[in-house]
Amino acid sequence: MTKLIKFIEIHTGAKTIENGFIRFNQEIKEIGDMNQFVSEADDVEIETNADLLIPGFIDVHTHGGYGIDTMDADPEKTNEMLNKMRHEGITSVFLTTITQSIEEIEKALSAAKKTIEENPVAIGIHLEGPYINPTMNGAQPKEFVIQASTEQIAHWQEISGNNIRLITYAPEMNDDPDFEQKLIELNIVPSVGHSNAHYNDLLKTKASHITHLYNRQLQMTGREPGVTGFGLSNKNVKGVEIITDGIHVTPAMVKVAVRAKGSKNMEMITDSMRSKGLGEGISELGGQRVTVKNGEARLDNGDLAGSVLLYIDGFKNMQNFAEVDIDQVIQMSSINQAREFGLDKIGVLQAGNLANFNLLDENQNILDNFVHGRGLNDA
Repeated sequence: MTKLIKFIEIHTGAKTIENGFIRFNQEIKEIGDMNQFVSEADDVEIETNADLLIPGFIDVHTHGGYGIDTMDADPEKTNEMLNKMRHEGITSVFLTTITQSIEEIEKALSAAKKTIEENPVAIGIHLEGPYINPTMNGAQPKEFVIQASTEQIAHWQEISGNNIRLITYAPEMNDDPDFEQKLIELNIVPSVGHSNAHYNDLLKTKASHITHLYNRQLQMTGREPGVTGFGLSNKNVKGVEIITDGIHVTPAMVKVAVRAKGSKNMEMITDSMRSKGLGEGISELGGQRVTVKNGEARLDNGDLAGSVLLYIDGFKNMQNFAEVDIDQVIQMSSINQAREFGLDKIGVLQAGNLANFNLLDENQNILDNFVHGRGLNDA
């Protein structure tokens, strides 16, 4: 049996097919224009009212949602969370940790390893902290901040099953001369975040990614580009994260970032936390009380504590904030992440790649989400 969707506008991430078809099982067997379509005996056509078919979203920075957090270290709950995230259009996730005790981080890494083995939506781990600058901690509990350690990160990568793909750290706090090179050897992308590093110092690092641009980092000024300016101007920085909820970054500054860096190097994230999908009320992040009101998640001191952003809403926002077309946003929601992290089988929709995609209506609402060829209602 081969599944088939016909007569739909397809945005593959490389081109647009105005009247196309896709034939797939776990992987895409064929994708093309209806003018080239030839039926096959084992085709099973999927009836849909969708107007658009686009690549599934890849969120490389999300702590949780729907009452669940990566730090709960509970694979059963994490699977539940990931399945709910699919309704936002997400097909791939880096489970993201937070600055906590060594014991709690190791529990989370071990549990994340099991989740990745069980659920195809979980494809890696983003270790956010604990090697950060305590003066830029934000919602990262500063009492658990520690010095970077080559031996420790190697041990943690082993615990994770070699699934740590991204680490947020503050280079100015790192006294281990071998640390960054060890990250690269372990296939972990070094990302500057929660950092007060100066531009000239960052030029000496191996950092190639920026965590949540503009947030909890040395800002850009006319005489000191800071972390923000380094991310937007340096050609070696291949991935610049941005939260498009309109709260963490104003629409105008989203536009500035996209115009400065280009849509081929920006990566949309949610940085979502436990309260996503639950509405207003009291929640928790890293043992800290969080109040969600008017779409904002804040600690008692007023600092933002991640977001409650649904990825599909961020996808729509990006088009409006940056004044770009849907293909540029697809670049920032799928293609760039796949390229940066060497995710060869996802991102662009093409024959041989995994069938990870979304079906949208004319208003870009999610109608269905396919992961490895299985839709939301598939048993």
